[in-house]
Amino acid sequence: SGDWFSAPGLRLRDHRFTAPLDYSRIGIDSPMISLFAREVVAFGKEEARLPFLLYLQGGPGFECQRPTDSGGWISKACEEHRVILMDQRGTGLSTSLSPSSMSQFRSSDELVDYLRHFRADNIINDAEFIRKRLVPDSKPWTVLGQSYGGFCALTYLSFAPQGLKQVLLTGGIPPIAVGSTADSVYRACSEQLVRQNEKYYERFPGDIPIIQELVKFLEASEGGGVRLPSGGILTPRGLQLLGLSGLGSSAGFERLHYLFERVWDPVLVSGAARRISHYFLNAYENWLGFSTNPLYAILHESIYCQGGKASWSAQRIREEEVHDTKFDAVGAAEEGRPVLFTGEMIFPWMFDEIHALRPFKEAAGLLAEKEDWPPLYDITALNNNKIPVAAAVYYEDMYVSFKLAMETAKEVKGIRVWITNEYMHSGLRDEGGAILERLLGMVNGKTPLF
Repeated sequence: SGDWFSAPGLRLRDHRFTAPLDYSRIGIDSPMISLFAREVVAFGKEEARLPFLLYLQGGPGFECQRPTDSGGWISKACEEHRVILMDQRGTGLSTSLSPSSMSQFRSSDELVDYLRHFRADNIINDAEFIRKRLVPDSKPWTVLGQSYGGFCALTYLSFAPQGLKQVLLTGGIPPIAVGSTADSVYRACSEQLVRQNEKYYERFPGDIPIIQELVKFLEASEGGGVRLPSGGILTPRGLQLLGLSGLGSSAGFERLHYLFERVWDPVLVSGAARRISHYFLNAYENWLGFSTNPLYAILHESIYCQGGKASWSAQRIREEEVHDTKFDAVGAAEEGRPVLFTGEMIFPWMFDEIHALRPFKEAAGLLAEKEDWPPLYDITALNNNKIPVAAAVYYEDMYVSFKLAMETAKEVKGIRVWITNEYMHSGLRDEGGAILERLLGMVNGKTPLF
């Protein structure tokens, strides 16, 4: 444990642990990894006896937030809790799996054997490891799971409910069927994805010809795209990836629109060839973020697998006749239709076109065909759940299907669901205090049952 330090309205201290990579081999010969967790309390409450709340970050493959002040949901949580922000294994300061660190593996097979330990089952093993060492008397704690963090929380409910006092979910109820549920996810989310595209162009109709022109320029370029600053290539289908964060969160529409304001370099010399601006190309790469968090792309479809393979699900679903025609960027531009952006989907060609992902193309292919994934959920345990659970389900969520979320909710005994279209998937970030207050009220009896 480190010393206490301050941010406006908060006191924080860091904790570092050494834990096994493989908990099934603990005490034998498992390699060890580092785990990092940051403890946060309201200013002046360092010594207060407060219940613990663990926050599980969205992702997969993203580190926990670094608080700069006492705003948002953290402020609300710190009123009555001692908050633990845990970097999930492979992210941040928990043995980060970056492009450079993963280059240490001598083969793709070795990397895959390592990466198989970085899903929700081991993330909750890490949480239990930390709870037993950090919480006085190893008492159970409340867990707040956002997006993929909610998926992890249901794994927690399935296999380690003894560590839980309450569970709060925000935009994070996963499909739980055995096998691979990735296909059902992409099919279920496609309708909302199309609607988000429609809403974007309703807001910014002037972007339709700009994006059509850009797609035509990319298609006509040598090699079917334009070189990116990193050495990757921007193609029409790569351009569509901007929908991943541009269409599904608050202010995403605005950020996407402002990005397209500076697509082209100004013509300074008469007769100079038209060029896409370095500003746009650099902003595009920063927007995607794979150079800092490649684990998101490498493991993304694997989070939906238990006893089945994903087999590049998003690509297969995209190639279905109706769906593929709708998301054909070049065809749309040539026919004068709006070019649709894609959502939370990872495609095999990304490991050719995105520079940071190229070294992991073979490993990603092996993971896509891996079938022997262990269970992530226990439906019987969820059917017999005794832990108070409250969930915010966003009706127009682009990332987590409302339909599939409600099907899973029926399997979790005692869960209380708050359905709302007031917020998008980023609700916890946007209005976290209000959302957390509502969920805490639901599990603590302050909010009426009906």
